[in-house]
Amino acid sequence: MTEMVDQTAFRGALGRFASGVTVVTTVLDGIDHAMTASAFCSVSLDPPLVLVCSHKSSRFHDAVLDSGVWGVSILAEEGMAASAWFAHRGRPLETQFDTIAHRRGDAGVILLDQSLAWLECTTDSVVDGGDHTILIGAVTGAGVRDDLDDPLLYYRSHYGTIVRSPDSEKTIEVDDA
Repeated sequence: MTEMVDQTAFRGALGRFASGVTVVTTVLDGIDHAMTASAFCSVSLDPPLVLVCSHKSSRFHDAVLDSGVWGVSILAEEGMAASAWFAHRGRPLETQFDTIAHRRGDAGVILLDQSLAWLECTTDSVVDGGDHTILIGAVTGAGVRDDLDDPLLYYRSHYGTIVRSPDSEKTIEVDDA
């Protein structure tokens, strides 16, 4: 029997994991769908796979499952307003991109201009994840912008960006003891 986890502690613990912010898009029957997601990560370099989690009750969920194709815009700090907009439930589908700078990728999905990088994916597999569905995507296209380098981050329900340290995992000495 599984013990019940205190939901307040669980949400508090997850909120202390800083993450990047993405907008994930799909198109189904000529209608564009989008959602803001921080539950995104790489899965494999060879073959190139990524995953994103979609809440089962969202209208994006059924659209992306039916479409099988999706885009991921990894937002720059300047994409904060777009992130907030696509996190808002009940936006009108027909006009949701009217004030958001974007283009259409090779796979037909919308990619946001306020992004550091973007990926285009086809659904490789779908895994049940409780109240979410885990979508694993085979990456069919990728690109980066060299003129932007400040990511939009999310931590404890607030947006932020990074303060760069001169150190990296390659410059810090590790004691072998």
